Order: sequence, then C-alpha cells, then structure tokens
Amino acid sequence: MIRFFNGRILTLKNSFDIIENGEVWIDGNKIAYVGEIKKITHKLSFEREIDLKGNLLMPSFKNAHTHSAMTFGRSFSDDLPLQEWLYNKIFPVEDLLTGDDIYKLSKIAFAEYLTSGISACFDMYYFPENMARASVDTGFRTVMCGAVNDFKESVPLLEEYYKTYNNYNELVSYKLGFHAEYTTSRKIMENIARIAEKYKAPVFMHSSETMSETQECIHKYNKTPTELFEKLGLFNYGGGAFHSVWVCDKDLDIYKRHGVYAVINSGSNCKLASGVSPVEKMIKKGVKLALGTDGPSSNNALDMFREMYLTCVLQKIKNKDAASTDANEILKAATVGSAKCMGLDDCDCIDVGKKADLTVIDLNKPSMRPIHNITKNLVYSGSKDCVKLTMVNGKILYENGDFPTLDIEKIYSEADEVVKRITE
Repeated sequence: MIRFFNGRILTLKNSFDIIENGEVWIDGNKIAYVGEIKKITHKLSFEREIDLKGNLLMPSFKNAHTHSAMTFGRSFSDDLPLQEWLYNKIFPVEDLLTGDDIYKLSKIAFAEYLTSGISACFDMYYFPENMARASVDTGFRTVMCGAVNDFKESVPLLEEYYKTYNNYNELVSYKLGFHAEYTTSRKIMENIARIAEKYKAPVFMHSSETMSETQECIHKYNKTPTELFEKLGLFNYGGGAFHSVWVCDKDLDIYKRHGVYAVINSGSNCKLASGVSPVEKMIKKGVKLALGTDGPSSNNALDMFREMYLTCVLQKIKNKDAASTDANEILKAATVGSAKCMGLDDCDCIDVGKKADLTVIDLNKPSMRPIHNITKNLVYSGSKDCVKLTMVNGKILYENGDFPTLDIEKIYSEADEVVKRITE
C-alpha cells in the first residue's frame, strides 16, 4: 500500500471542501482510506509513506478531448488560417503516419499530460491498437473515440473497435464517435446511430467548432449540427460535442435533454480563432461540462491549468462581467465532469473504492501563496510548475520533475526520428 499523509485533501466527492489534516491510503489501484490523520494502532505494511507536508492531494485532471499523436505538428505550422493550416500542412503530413509512429508520438503527449496532473485522455485518432499499446506500456489511462469520416475508417470497423477495446486492458476503453458533420456523410451518421442504438451507447464528435461549419450545416440540412444529430438519433444515449462554440439556445436545450456533454477547448479555439463557447450560459442551463486541450498541433500545449484559466476569463470578457463563471465550476469540469464524460465514473473523485488517479499540488510555490482559497488559486494562478506528483491507477508515473517508469530520452529520440521522416 501507499500512504499519503499530513496534507490537505480535496476529494471533490460532493463539494469543494478540503480536509485540512488528512491522509489517503492506496491499496493496489484503489483508494482504501480517506480521512483525517489516522492513528495507526497496529502494524500495516506500506510500500511508501509520502509526507505531503501540507500540500494538496486531489483527483487528477482528465483531458476530455485531444489527439495525442499530433505531437508531430507542434509549432510545425503556426500562425496560419484554420483551413490553410489543416489542409495544406497537417493533412499531407498526417497521411504519412504509420501505426508505429502513433505509438511513439503518443508517448510524448502522455508525458506532458502527467506534468499537468492529467491521468487520462479522451483521444480521437487512428491506429487504435498502437494507441492502446502505448497506453498500457506507459501505464497511462486512455479512452479512445471513433474518428470515422468519409475518407478514413468505416462503421463496421468502428463496431469492431468498440467490442475489442472495451475488453482490452483496464487502462483502455473505447467510445463510439465520428470526426464531424462536415467530413461525414448522412448515411454514415445514420449507420453510427444504429450502432449506438444496438449498444445503447453515447456518441461523440467535433461539433459547432467554427461559424462556417455551423452555417454550412444549416444551409445543407436546414438544421444546426446539434439539431441534425438529435434528429438522426445520435444523442439518444447521451454523448459529447467537442468544442461547442457556435451553439444556440435550442442546441443547449438538446444537450440538456439528452445529457450531452459540452466539451470545452478554449486554448485551441483561441489559437485557431474559432470563437468562445458560451460556458456561462451552459452552466445556467444545467448543461454538463467537460474540458479538453484539443491536440498538440492546434493548442499547442497539453496544459489543463491554462485551459481552466482561459475558460474562466474568456467568459468574463464575452459577458462583460467579472463575476461571470465561478472558477470552481471549471475546476469541477476539468476533473469530475471530464471523468464522467469519458465514462470514468470509477476515478472521478477521492473516495474509498475509487481508482487511484491522483495528483499532488505544491502549495509552497509562490503562485499558490497566500492561501486564501485553494480551489480558486488552482484555476487563476496555478500552473504545471505546481504539480509535484501524478498517480495513475495506483502507480506514480511523475514525481518532482521525473518520470520514474518512463525512459523519457528514448521517447524524445524516437519521436524526433518520426518527425524528421514525415516532415522532410
């Protein structure tokens, strides 16, 4: 067992209350005890006892939308208009990728997630076998999402993936999904709806990311993307819409009615000039929220602290109101909300029996002092520099700047070879 003690514990079980002098025990991959410092009256066998020294132990962040292997495109084609960036730069290089490339490139992203206190990602990309193998080999938790469109993969393959990777490894799971309305024919979307009905499963996709995407969908179908997805039955069992920028009140009513998650990607949406999601309106309507970074070629960082900050402050600008959007709501979206969106109900908070996906925040960093309000500090002044430790499934994968289970130099070297081959 591993014991964390002498620290502040933010469980996020039902509230933002903090156990001021607490401890948590980890037995295998699960949490065995949560509470105040326990006087041990009998001998217990702890593999490690970690003195938190007053620092904060909290549930890890979950990255609810990303494309991990796109580390190949980080700063490869910045400061370009969206369509030029995507069609002239990213797509041609992407076509050169092999499954082994995906394996190598994803591991860089996993390492970066860990430095930001992220224990799991919701990844939409190709070559799922290689992604799953990278996840298992590094000990990182991955939920994969279907990326069917008119050019890649197919509905039968999506169903095969769904059955295979939901019975693959405890660190790996799979959700039904397709790329977006503008890349996917109506027939394919209808067939995916049938698969969703068969398995009573949620469906996920990019949706309403740009104004042009939404306007063109209305011109084509006389419906917004959200209205179209509802009509086709894609949201009958919930799901999630990545980006959700250009959404109207009717769209948000559909989200609320079907339990669809609005997955917010503020950093990417800013960098690509896509717009600002109406998060405050979503909160007031009771729409479920999750946070993601999007991929490392469009953000370019995989940093949940930056996402939380941007999501909060952009709402204040959008609504011309400094009181708009409580930081605690965004912290909850980045942890509990994202976990539930991804189907990770067993590692959404710190509670007995939950999976041990945790992070330790250094409260002795200048940015975290003085300690008036820890949860607000996490959102408004916290950064990756404050992350001391990230645990996934009961194993410490990042601690004090090191990766004890990863050969990080080898990961860098192998990825450099891939990038050199596909970009030259």
